[in-house]
Amino acid sequence: MIEITQLKFDYPKSDFRLRIDGLTIQEGEKVAIVGPSGSGKTTLLNLIAGITATDSGKIKVGQFEVSKLDDSARRDFRSSQIGMVFQQFELIEYLSVLENILLPFLVNQSMQLSQDVKQRAESAARSMGLGDKLRRKSRRLSQGEQQRVAICRALVNEPKLILADEPTGNLDPKNKRLSLDLLFEYCDQHRATLVVVTHDTTVLDGFERTIDFETLVAMKDS
Repeated sequence: MIEITQLKFDYPKSDFRLRIDGLTIQEGEKVAIVGPSGSGKTTLLNLIAGITATDSGKIKVGQFEVSKLDDSARRDFRSSQIGMVFQQFELIEYLSVLENILLPFLVNQSMQLSQDVKQRAESAARSMGLGDKLRRKSRRLSQGEQQRVAICRALVNEPKLILADEPTGNLDPKNKRLSLDLLFEYCDQHRATLVVVTHDTTVLDGFERTIDFETLVAMKDS
């Protein structure tokens, strides 16, 4: 599902350097990446998703060689192929819970917003305890509720790859378990791949593989 070789990335006017010689993640695998803050874990997710362009090297996700796509192609790839859970949620505060979940279909004209999609979004919200808040504006939600909306949004386009940046960071133990169970169940049902960046060592037992980011990085200056 994911193949990375000889990846190099630097932030301009910064000492940050990310170097990964090789990383392979199989289709359907559930992988947790752990490591200290500032080490580049979020940057790696952004590179895989095509939010950030590589300086050199190869990133391939399924049939897409992301490192060769232009900006427009990377946007289409991301919205149609990937479900992302951002650490800062990235919800639009004046939209409702349901509208935020359906956002990939509202911003990408190539994706058809059908009744089935709407029903899928509502079902995901209910499973996350948000069924009575579908019409509520996201700015009126707690941080934990916003996090659960972000997880629902990541699944609504039925992606083959889910990238999640600290998806349980703002959740209490009950909702942490609820969220992870939803992600794991989705991946099992759709043979989807899950890559999670986390500091939370209490959730690692649910993953098939844990990667220590510091051992993955070939060379890094912080």
